[in-house]
Amino acid sequence: MTIASAVSRGPLAGAIVGALERVAPWRRGDLAILTYHRVDEPAARPDLLPGLISATPAAFAAQMRDLARHYVPVSLGEVLGSLDDPRRLPARAVLVTFDDAYADFASHAWPVLRDTGVPATLFVPTAFPDRPDRAFWWDRLWHALATTTHDSVPGGPTGPLPLGDAAQRGAAMAALRTWVKDQSHDEGMATVERIVADLGVPPPGSAAVMGWETLRRLAGEGLTVAPHTRHHPLLDRVPLDIAVGEIVGAREDLEREVGPTPPVLAYPSGAHGGDAVEAARRAGMVLAVTTERGGNDLRRADRLRLKRINVGRRARSAIVRGQLLWASMLDARRR
Repeated sequence: MTIASAVSRGPLAGAIVGALERVAPWRRGDLAILTYHRVDEPAARPDLLPGLISATPAAFAAQMRDLARHYVPVSLGEVLGSLDDPRRLPARAVLVTFDDAYADFASHAWPVLRDTGVPATLFVPTAFPDRPDRAFWWDRLWHALATTTHDSVPGGPTGPLPLGDAAQRGAAMAALRTWVKDQSHDEGMATVERIVADLGVPPPGSAAVMGWETLRRLAGEGLTVAPHTRHHPLLDRVPLDIAVGEIVGAREDLEREVGPTPPVLAYPSGAHGGDAVEAARRAGMVLAVTTERGGNDLRRADRLRLKRINVGRRARSAIVRGQLLWASMLDARRR
């Protein structure tokens, strides 16, 4: 049983976490990184994949209040400034990151971050701002599955996939998502196009990603933006030169539209196998973050394979703190 699961239930959860925090082996130079995607109510955007909601607005506010109270939220600039001597980072340092630049960040997450004084980094896939005609493939697929009048997907990975009820639609989405990710990027996108066409559903009508004007405003208010590639391909599913171009192009887009941009990458979907790390290196990235769970001792960590802690919708504030504790103690055992 992990620390997070041990403290996730009952009114004493916060007290248990607090007691463990007081004896945890916190050290300067250790960095935990939290990953969020969306902050919204589950029913607010039924056209978007619900599994990417990391927290409701109320839950996120509670998490950030507790983070500011019990940890030391740091900015990406502080992290970069400490790389020559990671001991400059305070003990209990936590970096808050968001992937994909969904529009609900501006309406729900940013006001909380600003009010609590928690710095954040937003990783932006730069082909999507101001392009309402473009949607992430997983959202297009979910929208098609959720709204089609067909009773099955005709060409799934092992044959037709039933769509008779919500459970079957969810299972179909999970199977198709895995199938698409197992293919090369071009093959996977062709699969999505075919399935959406077979299900006969028009694309969603409104943009899911923030526009450049909003991104510039938030950056002016203190948000850090960084590359998440241009088109969000899995970098281990495209040729090396394409992967390098996706990273370099995203940073160029951000510098043109927003301003100076740190050389820090979030691998799309965390995929850092194959040539992905080499692509990040050739693109001049100083840091790159994965979705591999854990904390980071910056004195020893592979800086192009940094670990993060993903926050899911069921995570109460005590669970988030428990995961930070788990990462700290796991790193202590490895030293």
